[in-house]
Amino acid sequence: MPQIKKTEIILGIDPGFGRTGWGVIENSSGDWRAVAYGCIETSAEESFLERLEELHVELIKIIKKYQPTRAGVEDLFFAKNVKTALKVGQARGVILLTLRENGLSVDEYTPLQIKQTMTGYGRADKGQVERMVKLQFGIKNKIIPDDAADALAVAMTVASGLSFKKRLEKSL
Repeated sequence: MPQIKKTEIILGIDPGFGRTGWGVIENSSGDWRAVAYGCIETSAEESFLERLEELHVELIKIIKKYQPTRAGVEDLFFAKNVKTALKVGQARGVILLTLRENGLSVDEYTPLQIKQTMTGYGRADKGQVERMVKLQFGIKNKIIPDDAADALAVAMTVASGLSFKKRLEKSL
């Protein structure tokens, strides 16, 4: 009896409280393709709590629309501005909880791991990552905003990790 292949759909998230990039990729025939990407933007006119709530609500809409099977979130890796880092950390907490509340397995990767996966070099700049994302998914135009390109890179890093895990399981 032939094995039915399940479509894998991954939601990648580049967290923030002003702008959170998101990208959805899927694989049903062996090749990953970008399904959709964008950015959740919250207004600086709103209170911080209102912004977190909006992030939660908008992320639920994305999950319901695209039905991902798993998710990936970029881990925090900066401390230049402690106040900003704390707020992004709180937004990241909302994101992680929203993903888990919606039944998703979540993988977390540092910016270095994402850059390494996408370019082969952990210190690559944002432009190099975006070029590789565009090449990977056959996207012709600039990905705007760049948070969306970063989110697609997160999703592809999750996909790469899945591929590695499957190869490892077969060899055992």
